[in-house]
Amino acid sequence: MSTTLSAEIIAQLKIIFPERSLLLEAADCWPYGYDNSKIHHPPDAVVLPDNHDQVVSCVQLCNQFGVPLTTRGRGTGTTGASVPITGGIVMSMERMNKILSCDIGNRSVRVQAGVTNLALQNYLREKKFFWAPDPSSAEFCSIGGNLACNAAGPRAVKYGTTRDNTLQLIAVTGDGHTIHTGSKTTKGVVGLDLTRLIIGSEGTLAIITEAELKILPLAPERNTIRALYKTHQGACDAIQSISSQLHSPCAIEFMDHHAIELIRAHSDVSLPDNAHAMLMVEIDGDSQSLANSTDKIEQALSNNEKVDIQRATTEIDKKTLWQARKALSPILRNLAPNKINEDVVVPVSNLSKLIDKLDLLSTEYKIAIVNFGHAGNGNLHVNIMYDAEDATQNKNALDCLDKIFDTVLTLDGTISGEHGIGISKRDHVGKEIGAHELNLMRNIKAQFDPKQILNPNKSLPAAN
Repeated sequence: MSTTLSAEIIAQLKIIFPERSLLLEAADCWPYGYDNSKIHHPPDAVVLPDNHDQVVSCVQLCNQFGVPLTTRGRGTGTTGASVPITGGIVMSMERMNKILSCDIGNRSVRVQAGVTNLALQNYLREKKFFWAPDPSSAEFCSIGGNLACNAAGPRAVKYGTTRDNTLQLIAVTGDGHTIHTGSKTTKGVVGLDLTRLIIGSEGTLAIITEAELKILPLAPERNTIRALYKTHQGACDAIQSISSQLHSPCAIEFMDHHAIELIRAHSDVSLPDNAHAMLMVEIDGDSQSLANSTDKIEQALSNNEKVDIQRATTEIDKKTLWQARKALSPILRNLAPNKINEDVVVPVSNLSKLIDKLDLLSTEYKIAIVNFGHAGNGNLHVNIMYDAEDATQNKNALDCLDKIFDTVLTLDGTISGEHGIGISKRDHVGKEIGAHELNLMRNIKAQFDPKQILNPNKSLPAAN
């Protein structure tokens, strides 16, 4: 597969794209060669389509000449999925950023792939609606990127992930054909579910240009509860207790004892000495239902390991309760020069076991591991803190990561919940997925992308 562009290809690109939408100078292409994983490989050219037809023409050109084509949203991913590791062309969707229509009666909105999550949420908020996925990068990330990795965020515990909130797609396959998937209705079983197949495929099957998204009424009020526990087992028991009753919170965030110790040592936030695990719980609803739901969830949070439970209903009180969680990210940036942040998931019933095993691995490899995440669905963000310039620490970090994945799988979990696979997890996929299943997936990739030009060498490991 070619990694340099011939004069003929460049001439064709100049026909498809106006000068302002085609970058050929190395300095201009350089910023499009990395994402938030910090992995970098410069593309040979960057194209910035304004419309679907330009996407089709570019894909057909790349298919004709066997040129690698990597689609990019806003580069907020953490796995290298949008890094053009084989060179070729990067297609940035940033200019396809229109909200095309909104159908409140059908609870749907149609958007181009380059619309940012925040822009969509701001648009919908004026109509008293929202789209459920709320990744931490919502201010910058694009809807196309959310679709590519099946983004979620804390609201997934109540409202689901991107797959659960998408109705239809318009996309371009690797051989340049336009496909329409899904239906405008929330029910539909005609044919195979190509919509859910393409979502989460990280641009390896097709390039999404438009999406019809399912939207939900925005709850007018929200309460926040901060619950502290003597042990992480107490916090995990509380999560299961919440899951077993009728009233669902819209978010449950967890912090382990390492996180709490860092907050005590490096911030002005005051926490009781016997607090070794924290849950931040948010409940949404209207004025009639919210008080009752909050009472029921607070009851479910109470157990013998409870240290303290505080409820906030005013914006000032909510901000105060969230201070501990907000303080953690800046602290982690100063704790060690390097961080591996993995978004593993286990059944909620196994969350406490996972944290126990992570503590053992931290001791075994003499490396700090700080854990927090979207505990309502067992999604834990495991942060391995180390110095890559120290050869021993660097090796220990990578060996520890391998053991973490093994541990997650023994607990019936998965090695990625919302960040995707990209490059950084690609070679671990075979631990979770069997050889026959991987072969089926490679065959599906070949049907969508016969010449293997779309985001090559990502997501699936190479066949032996």
